[in-house]
Amino acid sequence: MRAIPLTVTALAAALLLTACDDGGGKSGNNAESACEIGGVSVQIGSASVAPAAGDTGEIPVSLTNQSAPCTLDHFPGVVLSGGGSDATVPALEGAKAQKLKLAKGDSASFSITYVRGKDGAAGSLAAKTVKITLPGTDTGRSFPWTYGPVAGKAGGSGPDASVSAFQQVGD
Repeated sequence: MRAIPLTVTALAAALLLTACDDGGGKSGNNAESACEIGGVSVQIGSASVAPAAGDTGEIPVSLTNQSAPCTLDHFPGVVLSGGGSDATVPALEGAKAQKLKLAKGDSASFSITYVRGKDGAAGSLAAKTVKITLPGTDTGRSFPWTYGPVAGKAGGSGPDASVSAFQQVGD
């Protein structure tokens, strides 16, 4: 008769232990949290500026993790704003995002490529700011856009610009 209560107790304990790690518990690999814009330093580097309408420019953006380990899993969010308009910059056609895990002090980068528009042209966006959001989060950070107007794509389907995938920087 003692075997039944002992078996029931062991079974109940096993069920409780397995229920603890159903997404709410720590499973040993908790470095899967998304990088937060407040936990990384963001720098917009020396740009290859498009000097005239129709030219292509490229702006490198680098991130350095300043906090706990985190993950970049998808493309960065980039929105250009100016003249009362916002335009989301799409991912580079054909680019594939890679999942990067950043320990404290690790860095990653991406690029914003754009075609310069003509000042005052109907399809151009007179961008004044660029807002960057990291994947998996809603909080972004805005920076001045000093690279001139951005041309619009034919057919008015957004800016003639794109965002590359994140690349690991360093070792």
